[in-house]
Amino acid sequence: MCSDTPALRDLAHDLGVSTQYWGWDGTLKDVSPDTLAAVLTALGADVSSPEAIAATRARRERAPWERTLPPVTVMREDRDSSIPVHVDHGTAVTMHLRLEDGARWDLQQSEDNTAPFDLDGTLRGRARFHLPAGLPLGWHRAVAELEDGHSVEADVVVTPARVTVHEQFAAQRAFGLQAQLYSVRSKRSWGIGDLADMRDIAAITGARHGADFLLVNPLHASYPTAPVLPSPYLPTTRRFTSALYLRIEDVPEYRLLTEVARQKVELLRQGVAGYNEDAEHLVRDAVLTAKNKALEELFAVPLTPARQALLDAYRAREGQGLEDFALWSAIAEQLHGTEDEASLAELDERTIEQARRELAERIEFHVWVQWLLDEQMGAAQSAAQDAGMRIGIMHDLAVGVEQLGADAWSLRDVLALGVGVGAPADQYNQQGQNWDQPPWHPERLREHSYRPWRDMLRTLMRHAGALRIDHVLGLFRLWWIPEGHEASDGAYVAYDHEAMIGILALEAQRSGTLVVGEDLGTFEPWVRDYLVERGIMGTSILWFEYDDQGRPLAPEHYRTQCMASVNTHDLPPTAGYLAGDHVALRHELGLLERSLEQEQAADAEAREEVLDLLRGEGLLEADADIEQTVIALHRHLVRTPSMLLGVSLVDCVGERRIQNQPGTDEEYPNWRIPLADADGQVVSVDDLSTDERTARLLHAVREGLRR
Repeated sequence: MCSDTPALRDLAHDLGVSTQYWGWDGTLKDVSPDTLAAVLTALGADVSSPEAIAATRARRERAPWERTLPPVTVMREDRDSSIPVHVDHGTAVTMHLRLEDGARWDLQQSEDNTAPFDLDGTLRGRARFHLPAGLPLGWHRAVAELEDGHSVEADVVVTPARVTVHEQFAAQRAFGLQAQLYSVRSKRSWGIGDLADMRDIAAITGARHGADFLLVNPLHASYPTAPVLPSPYLPTTRRFTSALYLRIEDVPEYRLLTEVARQKVELLRQGVAGYNEDAEHLVRDAVLTAKNKALEELFAVPLTPARQALLDAYRAREGQGLEDFALWSAIAEQLHGTEDEASLAELDERTIEQARRELAERIEFHVWVQWLLDEQMGAAQSAAQDAGMRIGIMHDLAVGVEQLGADAWSLRDVLALGVGVGAPADQYNQQGQNWDQPPWHPERLREHSYRPWRDMLRTLMRHAGALRIDHVLGLFRLWWIPEGHEASDGAYVAYDHEAMIGILALEAQRSGTLVVGEDLGTFEPWVRDYLVERGIMGTSILWFEYDDQGRPLAPEHYRTQCMASVNTHDLPPTAGYLAGDHVALRHELGLLERSLEQEQAADAEAREEVLDLLRGEGLLEADADIEQTVIALHRHLVRTPSMLLGVSLVDCVGERRIQNQPGTDEEYPNWRIPLADADGQVVSVDDLSTDERTARLLHAVREGLRR
């Protein structure tokens, strides 16, 4: 047991670790000293004794004086800022910016009366240089020139005051589909919904139904070979894409296959195509295995000079991050599923260099696969826009990655070890959640100038009309859970949200990507106001929206700068929600703290309050059936001022089963439910063009927005 001392809590305050937090029940809770000690240790602090804590604080005090420039300065274009320069006391220094375009911008010194600091007998002084508002947006370099002729450089990032991409929807609001892509198949699929299916869903719903966007689940890569985890929110990397989503027949080299090779590929497809008709469960492992074998045949086809040039350009653009991912994938192919798999967590330099030599062809293979995926994502976005979508594909960024994966290895210098990310208890999961994902290390990420964050965003935004940020509140603070602790026994760790959100805004503004933050859960009141100020849209789920008196929120009081929808993938489709399926399931899985009867009564009362609101608006008749109720709920949302409206594909077709039950692993088949209708029959991509139930719901939303 760790002693609870003021020094421990003072150090926690220094490092941005909360010592208290507000629970969902409105009570203020203390973080245990054992949790504080474990979290501080994960941050690199020595808390083994009072003396060690004092030494840690002393090192932190002297750290800025030991370096000439801070590693990075992130500022807003509309506000003045400054940059400190630490030099031996009395040393003359000048400073300028080398702008992104190569131009020079001289900086003026401003007043700083900070007293010199005694650094091991050497007095260090602090000068300060003014960074004026109005600097060009971008990634610049600050250059400090010392009187002895030496110079020191560091990053200066100028970010926009706000993202303005969403403002085009203030006059004419937009609506779109929300879909779990893997669950929506066509006759041409290989048992799992893929990028060609994404393209076709966007084309059909854009051209036939007037939809403006298609939001899909995260397409992040999992392991390169079976078995793979089904959750799209627990990938091995957040930057690159799963080969599961590649449409084999759309690869240009498919046309150049020999007849024998083409027959092999067709047999592979036939071996998994039967899964397209399975309405009960999805089979990822067999599909990935078949696609990998097909890709081997395609990889053997020589590229034309033009195709090689395109691959080279892609490789140059993605840089070292792509090379690292391909290297890890080549090694993981050999180790995944074996007794040596744990060694993926600690790949030493000897192993890495050996892999570069011996697995060079496999590294090339994985680079090539990512290029193909990039091409097909670009084709899907182009098709969406050609079909009339004003936004197109909205991609989804997961909170984190697996503890044993590509990012956990390649980004190990900027991730924290010994802890996982999760969420404290709330009214929907009263035992808390542990997603077991390594979080960004706040200080190490800053030491790397936030470039890993920037590079990931650039890759994801390249073919995205919009990007949804899952748990955007994690850019402000994350719930860290030490290894061996319960999900509820964690602490919030703060991040430099000005830097994290600023860089997000910069990359979004430059790429023209609309950003939607999933801002549900426990948060401080000012957070949503800050996101609005920076042009980041929020999320409103109908069942979670209440006014200050605890009544369902009237539509006119919804937020304008947000995407509103009836439900989310962590709730059953509306048909199931209206029946209380979520309460029964949580009871069955042992996730309730109250009795089933109490939960059912409370849930039914809350649902009826919402339905009574609709009845009062004249949207819902007393004898309305399920489909009529679903349409009425969406017409209710049409009356809100929210710029974006999301319609879940499961609600369009009458599906009732939940995709994911938070707080479970194998207790429920999370992320393995194919899209089916109210009768349990598979709904294919092609059906969406003629499905009458889909047409009725989307027509109601489209016509409502036009009034």
